[in-house]
Amino acid sequence: MFIAVFNNFMILKSIQMKKAKVGIIFLFIVVIGFFSFKNTYRQHNEPWTPEQLMEPAALAAILNNPAARQPVIYNIGFSGGVKNSIGEGPVKENVNLAKWKKQLQDLPRSTNIVIYCGCCPFEHCPNIRPAFTLLNQMGFTNQKLLNLPHNIKVDWFDKGYPQ
Repeated sequence: MFIAVFNNFMILKSIQMKKAKVGIIFLFIVVIGFFSFKNTYRQHNEPWTPEQLMEPAALAAILNNPAARQPVIYNIGFSGGVKNSIGEGPVKENVNLAKWKKQLQDLPRSTNIVIYCGCCPFEHCPNIRPAFTLLNQMGFTNQKLLNLPHNIKVDWFDKGYPQ
């Protein structure tokens, strides 16, 4: 009798340990999944899509080709320098954002627009998100963000692109 009770106890203990292992594995998968979702969400939580990023070399090629359809280029930050760009000042400031919005109102929504700031790396830039969000809210359909992941100096000036 004692041996049967002991065997049943060991079987129950074995089942409990297996359940605990399954529980720990399940918890691990949930935690990993949460952090993966969080990182994926953060990467895609920008007002622009990856297709709306314009590489500096592509814009430089357009600017250097007089026969190419030229975009309207807005500098929405602190620094200037891209050829033919219109300086709006830092649009993180509401007065500059409102002034720019007023200028945009008369443009056809299909206008080819390129915006850039270049003050700092994208993840720290206070200007590109409010600017691109405004273009989206106003219904523009052909807007691009100049891909300056470092800053205007490194990603534009140092490469000799048109100023």
